[in-house]
Amino acid sequence: MSDQTPLHFVFYFAAPPDKVWEGFVSPESNRVIFMGAELETDLKPGGPMNWIGSGPDGKRTAYVRGEVLQSDPPKFLQYTFAVGASNDTSRVSIELAPESEATKVSVTHDQWKEGDAAYATSADGWPRILSRLKTLIETGKTFKPH
Repeated sequence: MSDQTPLHFVFYFAAPPDKVWEGFVSPESNRVIFMGAELETDLKPGGPMNWIGSGPDGKRTAYVRGEVLQSDPPKFLQYTFAVGASNDTSRVSIELAPESEATKVSVTHDQWKEGDAAYATSADGWPRILSRLKTLIETGKTFKPH
């Protein structure tokens, strides 16, 4: 049992849900948001949800590995999440809801294993990722993460 509480973030994007959904799942936007990492996914239950790039040795490596649990475009996406070669997996749930002239984006990252090193980096990383994605969708460009 983990003492790490679920991470929960809510952002509002000035765009319709289908455009926000595309931002989360398109290889192009992921390449921009994740500094060149390639998203490899099949948005069916059991399909991969992997961010791939060059490792320190120049070889292809998985920065983040996951498996799609649920996908209901453009409303809901849920997948497992593991960093690199770690066997510690957690779960990410992304919910999109239309709200007036915006889309409410709710991200919950839960089911953490005790001592999962990805917890702290995810707590810091999700607000940065969501801010970069929001900026990209609303303006067509984004900012450097650090």
